[in-house]
Order: sequence, then structure tokens, then C-alpha cells
Amino acid sequence: MPHRTAALPVWLAALLAAAIGAVVPVQSRINGDLGAQLEDPVLAAAMSFGGGLVVMTVVALALPRVRRGVLRLPGAVRRRELPPAYLLAGTIGAVLVLTQSAVVAVLGVAVFTVAVVAGQTLSGLLTDAIGFAQDVRRRPTTQRLVGAGLVLVAVVLAASSSFTGERPWQELLLPALLPLVAGLLTGFQHAANARVGAVGGSPLTATVSNFVAGTVALVVAVLVRGDGLPEELPGEWWLYTGGLYGIVFIAGSAAIVPRTGVLVLGLGSIAGQLIGSLALDLFAPVAGSSVSPTTVAGTLLALVAISLASLPRRGARR
Repeated sequence: MPHRTAALPVWLAALLAAAIGAVVPVQSRINGDLGAQLEDPVLAAAMSFGGGLVVMTVVALALPRVRRGVLRLPGAVRRRELPPAYLLAGTIGAVLVLTQSAVVAVLGVAVFTVAVVAGQTLSGLLTDAIGFAQDVRRRPTTQRLVGAGLVLVAVVLAASSSFTGERPWQELLLPALLPLVAGLLTGFQHAANARVGAVGGSPLTATVSNFVAGTVALVVAVLVRGDGLPEELPGEWWLYTGGLYGIVFIAGSAAIVPRTGVLVLGLGSIAGQLIGSLALDLFAPVAGSSVSPTTVAGTLLALVAISLASLPRRGARR
């Protein structure tokens, strides 16, 4: 059953969630560069997932505990200890990547980010409230609701400098529903991963399961698309490390969810993503990018939001 994580303070778990989220912008930058050089973001996503799968296969072969956990999953499904759909949680990550490839050019990064975060925040509240794939229900207390609201304001503020206002909102509404739904599904992915990790005895078990499902989904997408493979691959080795950051994010999330719940994990991850993006823009900016005061203010507000949502509330039922 689930690991004993009670000894880990919630505030520390939230900080770890922020650290995990901080790897996402790095992964996005790497995968984005790979997609640009390949001129094929779908293939780049499949290669990223495939690289992570190769690493996790080696880990499972090298670590008996992880190997036993993976082999335990089919039996757990047969005994109805684990719903089979939980093993497909990795396809949600694939959906998010494909959604990004499909609509970022239409929406822009700012609107896309706001839509995804809105979905993540809503799913965190929902999955915690119903206890989806978790041992306890975490009621949407005033602290959590205010923290969730503040993080939405923070992301809008951080992204506001990217809004151009050149297109009417009606044209953005339908495309924005896709990342909103993808973000909404992400909360269920985190909760399902935590359950798979608990049944398998290690968060790395859930990571293997995720990379198998996500890689299969993306390979199918590449094959269905029907375009040929490039004649030559980029030579920079670091372009193929995106899967490693995915391992950190998936395994870390699966380990933390049982202690924090999906909402605090999501808010901490969002704060980490904002901080990581800010650091990249400061120290390794892409051509034409700059750091605005609103981006800094939004990042600081996100930290306040995660602190508020993760602080223990005396007398509250967690």
C-alpha cells in the first residue's frame, strides 16, 4: 500500500513540487529545439518519450524492486486492486504534448499556459475533493480555494506581457478548450500515477508505466500521420535528454501526491514552472525574449499562492 510520507511536512513537499515543476520549462526548451530542427514536433515528442522509456527500461532491469513492481501490475489489475485505465495515464502526457504542438501556434504561449493552468487547478480541486485514486479526500477549504484562485491570477499576470490583443477572444475560445481539457486531465494523471506507484511499491514503477503508454501513443501518432522520417538527425547530444526531465517530473509527482494531494502538487509545480521559465529567460534567453516586471510579479504571486494553499490549517480535515 502507499508509502509512509507523513513524516514529510506539507510545506517541504510543496517546495519539492516546485522543484519538480522547474524541470518542465527546461524539457520544453529542449523538446522545442529538437522539434524545430526536425521540423516535426510530433516526432520530437515521440523521441523524447522513447528516450525516457529506454532509460526506465534499464532502471527496471537494474533495480529488482522496480522490476518486481512492474511485474506486479498485471496481477493487480486481474485482482481488481488497480483499475486498468490507470496504466494508461501516460497517454495524458502524450495528449498534452500533441495539444501543445497543435494549438500553441494558434493561441500563443500566453493563452495556452493560462488554459492549461486553469485545467490543472480545477482538476486538482476536483480529484482531491472526490478522492480519485487517493486514500483520503481533501475538502476544498477556503485556504485551498484562495490559493487556487491566486495561482490563476499569477499565471495570467506573468503571461500578460505576451498578450498582443490583435485577435478577438472569440477566435481563441475554441482552440483554448483543447489545452484546458489537457490540463484538466493532468490532475487525474498525477493521482493515477500515485496509485500505480503505491501498488508497484515504487514511484519508478509508475514512471515505467507512463513512458510505455505515452511512447506507444506517440509512435502510433507518428505512424498515422504518415510523414517520412528525416534523413539526418541533429548532432547535439543534449537535444535527446528531454525524457530525463520527464522521468524527474513523473516519478517525483507520483511520490509527492499521497502527502500533498493533487491540488498542492499542481500549484507547487506551476510555481516551479514559472520560476524555471523566469530563470531560463534571464540566463539562457531565446532570441527576442525578455523578462518583464509583470512576469516577475506573477512568479512572486505564485509563490504566495502555493504557500497559502500548503500551510496547515488547524482543525481542517485533510
